[in-house]
Order: sequence, then structure tokens, then C-alpha cells
Amino acid sequence: MDSESRRRFVVQIHDARRMHFDFRLEVDGVLKSWAVPRGPSDNPSDKRLAVPTDDHPLEYREFEGVIPQDEQGSGTVIVWDQGIYRPTSHDLAGAPVPFAESLEKGHATFWLDGAKLHGEFALTRFHIDDQDGTRGPEAWLLIKANDRLAVHDRPGTPDPHHARSARTGRTLHQVAVAEREGAG
Repeated sequence: MDSESRRRFVVQIHDARRMHFDFRLEVDGVLKSWAVPRGPSDNPSDKRLAVPTDDHPLEYREFEGVIPQDEQGSGTVIVWDQGIYRPTSHDLAGAPVPFAESLEKGHATFWLDGAKLHGEFALTRFHIDDQDGTRGPEAWLLIKANDRLAVHDRPGTPDPHHARSARTGRTLHQVAVAEREGAG
């Protein structure tokens, strides 16, 4: 399979100034990243705000630990989910669209095969306009497709304080304690 059809993704829980999930997709040699305050959901009725953040290097996929207080993004991070994704975006005629191009156009669909998230999702760009009508900052919605892997009978995202890492099985608290005790 080519690199366009199978790429890696990671979802990190970041206990920073405000608790949030970082949703990251491997695209053109970097991790395209969005901060998702309430976390991704496998319930299609949960439309999640996703705010674009800086691209990150691919190595950051595996980061789990504590970012020191004096650094940007300080706080504890765990890898909540990780896996591969397959772009599924297509044009009106049904022809595949390169993933970077679909993101540039503002609507990208993809299939996740992770430890926790499975099935088709979409990222759709919109702008939050100011009250005076001027164009505001860019934001995205992260939405689960109503496929056979969707859930409907429960909230789609776990409590981040009790969530466990897909890499180590540890909670945010356990990672922070291990870091303080020097066992990082």
C-alpha cells in the first residue's frame, strides 16, 4: 500500500492551561494538528470543535510526558489513541483527492484504525465571524460518520482524567507522578 493510503495518526490528551485533546494526522512529512477541547467522539451527533495548531514533527506522535512550566504548551501529555488512517476524500465524480488538497479545500474525510477510534471521520473548515461581520479565525469541526462503527447510546469521549494511554496504559496523573519521581 502506498503512503497516501495508509498514514499514522495520534490523539494526545494534553493537561495544559486548559485540558484538551490534540488530534494529529500525518500529512506530507509533518503532523497536521488540531486542539479538540472536548475530544474526538465516535458518536455522530457529537460535532467537535477542532482549532488548528502548529504542525508538529512526526517524532511527536510518540511523546508522552510532562512539558516543563517554562515552555510553550506546558503540562502533562498522554497518547490516548494511535493508529493508521486512510484518506477517503473524493471529488464529485468519485475520483480520489489527495489528502493535503482536501484539507486545503476545507473538507477531508478519512478512515481511522486506532486502538480506540475506528471508522470514518470528517474535518470541515469554517470561520467564526466577528459580530461586526468581519471574517474571524479559522476553525474546523471533527465529526464521526454514521457508519457501522458509530455509537449512539452513550457519549463518545471518555473523561480525560480517567483515560488511559494507548501506549503505556498510564493515566495523566500516573505520568505526572512518574515524571516528578524521575521515572518518566
